Order: sequence, then C-alpha cells, then structure tokens
Amino acid sequence: MSKIKIGVIGLGSISEMHIQSYQKSEEAELIAVCDINQERLEQKAEDLGVSYAYTDYQELLANPEVEAISICTWNNSHAEIAIAALNSGKSVLSEKPLCKTVEEAEAVQQAVTDNPDQFLQVGYVRRFGTNTQVLKKFIDSGDLGDIYYSKASCIRVLGNPGGWFADKERSGGGPLIDLGVHVIDLCWYLMGKPKVKSVSGNTYHQLGNRSNIEYKSFYQAADYDADQNDVEDSANALIRFENGASLAVEVSFALHAPKEEINVSLHGNKGGAVIEPALEIFTEKHNIMFNSTPQIDHLSFDFVQGFQKEIDHFIACVKGEATTIAPVGDGVEMMKMLTGVYQSSTEQREIYFNS
Repeated sequence: MSKIKIGVIGLGSISEMHIQSYQKSEEAELIAVCDINQERLEQKAEDLGVSYAYTDYQELLANPEVEAISICTWNNSHAEIAIAALNSGKSVLSEKPLCKTVEEAEAVQQAVTDNPDQFLQVGYVRRFGTNTQVLKKFIDSGDLGDIYYSKASCIRVLGNPGGWFADKERSGGGPLIDLGVHVIDLCWYLMGKPKVKSVSGNTYHQLGNRSNIEYKSFYQAADYDADQNDVEDSANALIRFENGASLAVEVSFALHAPKEEINVSLHGNKGGAVIEPALEIFTEKHNIMFNSTPQIDHLSFDFVQGFQKEIDHFIACVKGEATTIAPVGDGVEMMKMLTGVYQSSTEQREIYFNS
C-alpha cells in the first residue's frame, strides 16, 4: 500500500518531533510544510527536500496530494486550521491543547461530525508512553480497583519560554494550558475519562518571567521578549468528576521551589501507582503492603519514543487500521477543565458543568 502523504503546518520547535517521527515511519511520506515565517519555511523545505512549501495554510489544504496534516501552530489558530482541514478532506493530528475555548472545541467536534470520512486526533502524547500503556494494563485488569483520587504536579522554578507562550492572545494561558494539559490528561485518561462535574482553581501572576535570574539557563522561544508576559506564573486546581473521583493539580513556569520536577500519581481502593517520575505500583496482598516496579524499557516518559508511537498510531488510523485513542471529544472535555480553572480563579468560585 502507498504511503500516507503528510503536510505539517507550523514549523516551530514542537514540529521537529512530528517531522522526525514521520520521517522514521515506513507508512508516511512528508510532502508539504507551511509556516508564516518565509525565511524559516524556505530553510526547512530545503533541509527536508519536500515537494511543497506554503506560507498560507489554505494553499496547503487545497493540495489534493496531501491526505493528512499535523497542526503545530500557536494555540489560537488550532481550531480554525483543524476545521478547514477537515472540511477539505484531510484527517488531522492537532497539537495540544485542541484550542483556546470550549466553544472552539465544540466547533471542531462539529466539523468532525460533519466529515465522517475524516477524524481528528488530539496530541496527548503522554498516552503513548510505555509507562502509561503498562499502567493502563494493570488498571484495566482491576488491579488498582476504582480510582477515586489522583495528583499531578509539573513544576518549573524558572521556565517561562517567553515569546508566544507568554502571550495570552496566542497561547490562551501559561503553564496550565501548556504543561498542565499533559499531566491532567495523563491522570484523566488513566482514571477512565470520567465526566467533569466542577472545577475550583487559582492562578497567580507574582513572579513574571524572572528574566533577572543569573547563572541558570532555560528554554526560550524563538521570539523571546522579556518585556512581554501576560500569562500566569503558576496555577493549582481541584477537579471533581461525576463519579465522585477528584484530581488535584499544580503547575508553574516560575515558582520559589527547590527544583524542577514532575510527579503524577493515582490512588484506587485496591492499589495505587506513581507514573512520573518513574512507574511504581503499590498494593497489598496477604495483609502485607508492598511496592513493585515493572521491568520495562521506559519507567519514565520518553519523548522521542512517545511521539513516534503517537505518529504511528495516527497513520494507522488514517489507513483505517485503528481507531484513535485521543479523539476530539477528549479535547472538548479537557477544554472544560482548563477554562474552568481560569474562570474559577477570575471569579473566585467553583465552576459547575452540566451533565
């Protein structure tokens, strides 16, 4: 069977993970790229040797050779590009978050419904980690019982990338929508994706991007500008679900804390588990409590392997060989949680959702 012909829209840093994974796939062929930065576009097209290069994504979508696309642009353009792509007959892999608002998410979902021959996969790449897939086997087999509580923490003491990440108009927010989306989704997915009931959250703008800090390096966006920053430094929230379970989350770009760290754990009535920083499972047998560590290749999330699995899964879905494990409906539910935190912080009250 011929390879699936791919276009990538947006050539910022995250696109490298998509491009490398498509290049390694035996079932995909990258034929088109698009970016509003002409210089970057021309250089990337030359480096990749692709047939088509566009500064207007509509021109890429009009190319009948392109069968599916990856969206790697600013968050504020995800929805419009996804809808246009679906309407033009392309299946879509959209980087997280799906968009900026619940209304946009529902519009994307409607476009998927209106185009039954296409589908959209949300880029929840941590679902494809070996540690996630192994733990899910234990959960699905009932080893942890009913999961009623989970905790997710992704802390950077100095890690505001600046640029579009620090521009709320383009990003939709700061560490909550950039980092929190990953760890919230990781917990929610492993909890069985219960419907969100309410959200109570707080966001803080206390430290800025900490550009005054010396002797400590951190990732900076290509358009980094220390004077531009209108997103939160940190956020925390308690998310309640209709089945009675809850999820506590805390994230930061900047925080007075001892070190950068990620911690994710789940707790059920038969057992519990830590999935980050490394997978470990806790339970009891014969009235004895014990901890166990699976013997697997990746106890922590491996980005290169995770993206490759995500891309391979996307291609299999485009070919009709699989059904995506990260459908558009999951993106809608996630936007309820993320926007709920921001609304709760602004209004200083718990936000409730209709069933």
